[in-house]
Amino acid sequence: MSFRTRLTLFFVLIVIVPMLSVAVIVFRLISENETGKADARVAEGQAAARGLYTEYSDEASAALERVAKDSQLAQALTSGNPGLVRRRATALAADAGLKRLTISSGGRVLVDVGSRSNAIAAARRDLATTPAGPPMGRLEGSTVVARSYALRVKRISSLDVVVRRAETNLAATGPPFTGHPLPNVGTLEVSGSDFRVVSFEAPDFAQGRLRIAVASSSEAVSDAVRSSRLLAILVIAGFLVLALAFGVAVSRSLQAQIGRFLDAARRIGGGDFSTEVPTEGRDEFADLGEEFNKMSRQLEARLQELREGRQQLESSIRRIGDTFTSTLDRERLLEIVVRSAVEGIGAACGRASINDAAGVSVEGNAHAGDVAGFEEVLGRAERDAVARSSPAEAALNGHSALAMPLRPSGRTDRALGLIAVARGERPFTQGERDLFNYLAGRAAVSIENVDLHDLVHQQAVTDELTGLFNHRRFQEVVAREVERARRFEQDVGLLMLDIDDFKNVNDTWGHQQGDLVLREVARVLRESSREIDEPARYGGEELAVALPQTDLAGAYRVGERIRTLIEALEVLRLDGRGSLRVTVSVGVAAMPETATGKDGLIASADAALYEAKRGGKNRTARAGHDPTRAVPGGYA
Repeated sequence: MSFRTRLTLFFVLIVIVPMLSVAVIVFRLISENETGKADARVAEGQAAARGLYTEYSDEASAALERVAKDSQLAQALTSGNPGLVRRRATALAADAGLKRLTISSGGRVLVDVGSRSNAIAAARRDLATTPAGPPMGRLEGSTVVARSYALRVKRISSLDVVVRRAETNLAATGPPFTGHPLPNVGTLEVSGSDFRVVSFEAPDFAQGRLRIAVASSSEAVSDAVRSSRLLAILVIAGFLVLALAFGVAVSRSLQAQIGRFLDAARRIGGGDFSTEVPTEGRDEFADLGEEFNKMSRQLEARLQELREGRQQLESSIRRIGDTFTSTLDRERLLEIVVRSAVEGIGAACGRASINDAAGVSVEGNAHAGDVAGFEEVLGRAERDAVARSSPAEAALNGHSALAMPLRPSGRTDRALGLIAVARGERPFTQGERDLFNYLAGRAAVSIENVDLHDLVHQQAVTDELTGLFNHRRFQEVVAREVERARRFEQDVGLLMLDIDDFKNVNDTWGHQQGDLVLREVARVLRESSREIDEPARYGGEELAVALPQTDLAGAYRVGERIRTLIEALEVLRLDGRGSLRVTVSVGVAAMPETATGKDGLIASADAALYEAKRGGKNRTARAGHDPTRAVPGGYA
């Protein structure tokens, strides 16, 4: 191979391939950067929409304050003259700048003036005849209509806005997304164009809800990506052209020193930036060597900066993870809630508990302060709160206590738990009661979020059809049990089950009948397992059970018992014509008798399963011994 050929190959390896890799990375970073900026714009637009909605709600609240103080309206309501009430309400709405004003009493709307279909950002207020008197009605009002609100949000954010009530669009400054549900965060395709959409719910008249969305077209992102990529291509192409010209120019003078340069360059390409290129003499080779050395030092410095940055990033991620974990810990959450309530309203002590779905306390109380001496007044307030299903206050022997059920949002039929605080110096003020109720409400939302997180986690590891653990959870469990068995030198067994002739069930009676067979077999599997066992759906009609602390003989007995129970199972036919009988083939393996690792354990159980299949089905087969084990009867 000629020197020119070798130099060309060197040029390709050192310059072109890395630049192509850089180009791929740069293209990806450009796309992610532009997409991130677009998502940030949409998020800012959502924040602006929320803030503006709150601003209009506050404006409506201030207007209702003026309406509520109107003595003529109070007189008109007292007179019982609907026409007089409506005229006065219409005049007040116009004076206060209200686009819509409703007056209701006893759940019945007395007056509804203004734009009924388009007014949004409603505020509510009680209407009383005297400052100390009971409310004689309820006011609801709005100072803005959907169209004006949407246009103002668009002016602020330069994003398209959709305001929707139920399935009806009240206003839209761009695509109305008719027929498409508005996602919290997602992408919608309309007429061949993609839109990044972020939406949120907002309170509406009569306790209703609005859905408000801001959207950004993906075409702008695509254009920006194309422009940036074109610029990157030009820069990279320019660099390659310059590098090629430089290579051709210096190649004629590299005959004597090419070996040393190649050796040094290869070490640098392998990541050894400590390598120094020889710089003997004062010719072009010496200059090139100096440049190589300078580049090496700069790359080393940059890598060090990247390492330090990565350490800082990992530290930040750990801190964020710790915070997130603390908010998902019920006991920790209760402690924070109780301590915040006690400190926030100046109480001497407090306690809280979480209930299960039946309302029974399932977690111990969280305490803040010393409850000694306050048990009786706390108990009375708690009993009143539970009996009334609402906030309660109790006073006894100079002590005062507040208690409130922790209810999920929008629910009045079940309490998540109960929180109570007490003190002895003085009764609680109205402001302190309001703050306590607010903190309790926030606590209920946080606890509900924990429950939702647990539910989502459970769904993520559960097979929807059978209710057993899914394949991913099965792999995690087997890996965990294998590691535990190694650490404590214990046994762990594994069953692999396959429903015999399951395809015939689907082909003959349909997939719904097949699903019922799977559910019934899974039920037998679940009911036959111990608490420490881990039944799972491995895939298709194949099931599995991890058996901690179980040797091969014990696993075989369990497999045979399950096989016998399934053989006796009668699955009703969906057409009502009798029942089906099903059987399973079972493969049994155990550590350390037949395997020394997770993959080996699964493979040996699977091999035993197919041995049972080949042996005539409806039988249980043991796996053979693992020939790769280093220590017979023990762990490698």
